[in-house]
Amino acid sequence: MRIDVYFTPLGPKEGDLAGRGVVVIDILRATTTIIAALANGAKAVIPAATSEEAVRLTANLEKDGFLLAGERKCLKIEGFALGNSPREMTPEVVAGKTVFLATTNGTPALVAAQGGDPVLVGAAVNFGALAERAGAVFRERGDLAVICAGREKQFALEDAYAAGRLVKVVKKGIRKIALNDAAEVALALTERYAGWDDALKRCAAARQLQELELGDDVAFSATPDRFSTVPTYAERRIT
Repeated sequence: MRIDVYFTPLGPKEGDLAGRGVVVIDILRATTTIIAALANGAKAVIPAATSEEAVRLTANLEKDGFLLAGERKCLKIEGFALGNSPREMTPEVVAGKTVFLATTNGTPALVAAQGGDPVLVGAAVNFGALAERAGAVFRERGDLAVICAGREKQFALEDAYAAGRLVKVVKKGIRKIALNDAAEVALALTERYAGWDDALKRCAAARQLQELELGDDVAFSATPDRFSTVPTYAERRIT
């Protein structure tokens, strides 16, 4: 039985994820935003690698059936209806809509996870339900990969901490288990911080969001188990 953690989407090579259970994590903020959107009634979320791709994918769609959402440098993309804030994904705004989302780190990580089966979308806000689902996949397959979105292709504390929390729960009670080096480091991080709030407030992404007066997004993202939804990504569509 084996768990691999990748601190960025650049970690897994082509074919590494084929047929494996995969969890993608981008706490601040893409996976948190996706979970909030689907929990609040969005029909689906379509991750786009770039804002240009998101626009292209929606070019021939009925205007009232979708929403363009996304960020660059943490701020809403000009011309898009929504940014990348989970607090924007209210039932009044997203219910019945398909959200096309383009972000700096999270949506490219999801695109990179194609080939996994299943590909689960995780964050603190759905952690209890995620751990239960990922644990079931791991016990059935004996194998799990956790992809952290990271921050501009570099290590991100908040995602690594979440990966460690997940590894800790999933491996509980299993005696013989192989962890790659990143999984060992992620696991060690769970002892370093007092909890979600402590880990997230110390990370560089949270400091940047605070400076942009988006600190409420950090508080929202650091609150565990807001939702019981565990989105699944398949065929470029998250439901």
